[in-house]
Amino acid sequence: MTHSLQRGAGTQALHLQLAQRLQRDMRNRIIAPGARLESVRACARRHGVNPQTVVAAYDLLQAQGWVESRLRQGFFVRTRPDDAQAEPAPPAASPLPLPTHATALLRATWARQRAGDAPRAMPGAGTLPADWLALAPLARALRQLSREQALDPTAAGDAEPDGDRLLRQMLSRQLAEAEIPAAPDNLLLCNGATQALDLIVRTMTRPGDAVMVEQPGGAMQFAQLQRAGLHLLPVPRGPTGPDLRRVRHWVRSCRPRLMIVVSRLHNPTGRCLGSAGAHQLLELARAHDFLLVEDDVYAPPCEQAAPLLSAMDGLRHSLLIGGFSKWLAPGWRVGYVAAAAARIERLRDAKLLAGLGSPMLTERALALLLQRGGTHRLAAALRERLARARQRAVDLAGAHGCRFETPPRGLFGWIDTGVDTDRLAQRLHDCGYLIAPGRLFDPQGAGSTLMRLNFAHAQDLDFWAAYARAVRALRA
Repeated sequence: MTHSLQRGAGTQALHLQLAQRLQRDMRNRIIAPGARLESVRACARRHGVNPQTVVAAYDLLQAQGWVESRLRQGFFVRTRPDDAQAEPAPPAASPLPLPTHATALLRATWARQRAGDAPRAMPGAGTLPADWLALAPLARALRQLSREQALDPTAAGDAEPDGDRLLRQMLSRQLAEAEIPAAPDNLLLCNGATQALDLIVRTMTRPGDAVMVEQPGGAMQFAQLQRAGLHLLPVPRGPTGPDLRRVRHWVRSCRPRLMIVVSRLHNPTGRCLGSAGAHQLLELARAHDFLLVEDDVYAPPCEQAAPLLSAMDGLRHSLLIGGFSKWLAPGWRVGYVAAAAARIERLRDAKLLAGLGSPMLTERALALLLQRGGTHRLAAALRERLARARQRAVDLAGAHGCRFETPPRGLFGWIDTGVDTDRLAQRLHDCGYLIAPGRLFDPQGAGSTLMRLNFAHAQDLDFWAAYARAVRALRA
C-alpha cells in the first residue's frame, strides 16, 4: 500500500513529513546519489498534496544539503560526505564514472524490516523465496552430523584452512563430471562466492589495475572491484558472450589483469556462452596474460549445455567461482574457488588473514548432502519448479506491457519497462515492493528503462497491479 502523509490536528506539517520521507530514502540509497527527483507536479499528484507543499519540501532539502537545484532540469540528489566514505573515488586516471552503489536494494530491504513493514514481494531479489529453499535435506544432514560428533568428539576440532576435506572431495568429483580438472587441493572453500571474489581481487590485483567486466553484469561485483581501487572496463554482453572486439581494444590500451565472465545463465540476461566465443576469449587471455574469473554461481538452474572456460582451459589461465548460497540456503555462506595449486596457496594465505578457518558444521553438512547425491535431486526439482514459475511470470510480464530483451532462461528475466526504472523503483517501494532497476547492473551506473525480474518472486498478482499503476503514472 502507499504510505500517505498524515493530516489533521497535532500532526507535522505536510512539507516536513515529505522532506523527512525523501531524506530517509536518500539515506538508505533507495534514491541514489545523482538521481533526479520527481517533478514538483508529479510528486504532488503521487502524495496528494499541493505543488507548493512539494516546493517547500524540496527547498528544505536543498537548504539541508541533501539536493541541489539545476536550472531548467529540476532537483538532483547530492553526493554527501558519508557517500564519499562508503564509495571511495577511484584513482584520478580512471576513465570511467563510479559504479552504482550495489547494496541499494539490500539497504532498502533492511530498512523496511527494521520498520516492521517487510515488502510483500521481492521481484528484484537475487535469491530464491524462503519457501523454495531446501531446508529439510539440510536439517537431516545436520542431524546426521550431530550424531557423528556425539560419537567422536574430535570431529569438532579445528577447521582446515582450505575448508572441509570431505566437501572438497565431493566437489572435486562433481567438477570432474563437467571436465574441470580440480583435485581437492585445487579447491578453496570460502564464506560464499562474495568472499571468493574478494580473495581473488586481493591476491591477483593491486589498486590502480584494470579489470574487464560484463555490461550488464553483477552489481555486487562492480562494487567490490571499485572498492579495491580497480578501473572497471565495460565489455558489452551479446547473445553468445562478451564483445570480443571490445576485449581486444581493452587489452591493447589498458592491459587488464582480470576479466570476470559468466558462462552459464548470465546475471541479469540469462544468456549462456557460445563455444566459438569461449575459444577466442581463452586465446586472448593466453596471448595477453590476463586471468579469466568464471562466475558459475547460478549453474544449478541451467537446463542447457554451455561451455565452461575452466574446463576448456584446465585452470591454467582461469579460476572458477561457485557456491550453494544462491539456490540451497542463503544463510549457509559456503562458496568455493577452483584454481591452479600455486594460486590456491596465495588465496589460502589471504583467507587465513581475513578470517582463519571455515564454517565447519555447514561445510560438513553440505558434504554429507553431496555424498548422498542430494544436490543433484534438489537441482533437478528446482529446474522443474522454476520452469513453471518462469512461464507464469513471462505471461504476467507480457500482459503488463513488458518486453524481454533476451529470451527468458534460468532465474532472471531482463525486461524493458518503457519507463525510467529508477523512478519506477521509488514508486513501487512506496507500495511495499522492491525491484532491481537497470542502473544497478551497469558498471558506469547509467540510468535505464530495463530491470531484472526474479521469476520465482514475480508470481504476486498484487505486485503486477501496483506495477501497472506505477507505469501509467510515470507515462502520464
